[in-house]
Amino acid sequence: MAPDVTISRSITIAAPPSVVFAVIADPHRHADFDGSGTVKKSVSGPERLSLGAKFRMSMKLFGVRYQITNTVKEYDENRRIAWAHPGRHRWRYELQEVPGGTRVVETCDFSTSPIGGLLVRTRWTRMNAEGIEKTLPRLKALVENG
Repeated sequence: MAPDVTISRSITIAAPPSVVFAVIADPHRHADFDGSGTVKKSVSGPERLSLGAKFRMSMKLFGVRYQITNTVKEYDENRRIAWAHPGRHRWRYELQEVPGGTRVVETCDFSTSPIGGLLVRTRWTRMNAEGIEKTLPRLKALVENG
């Protein structure tokens, strides 16, 4: 069993949870707010994600282009969504209504991966933290400014 290791960051967005969730739940918008530089575009998937939905993304990491299929593993409308690719660690967004908008917590959760214990000993934790730190302001700007 992988250790319970998560990397989380948060931001407050001046919009109701339903507006923020609509952007996150649309896989065709993920490249618009990705701060890691790895997500290039949606290749296939529904207009709006739901529990069990699959979507494929075009990615680029270390100069190598590839496609990856994700499956939605957690879903609570306007509150929580998480997906996993074949590595099985999860990317999770949790939304909470707060005065002035929505608090969004983005998490990379290695505990769901059979190799999570190995991943946490590599530079992936730092890279994922940096990616989240760049993604959240991009998401905020996208939602607040259209």
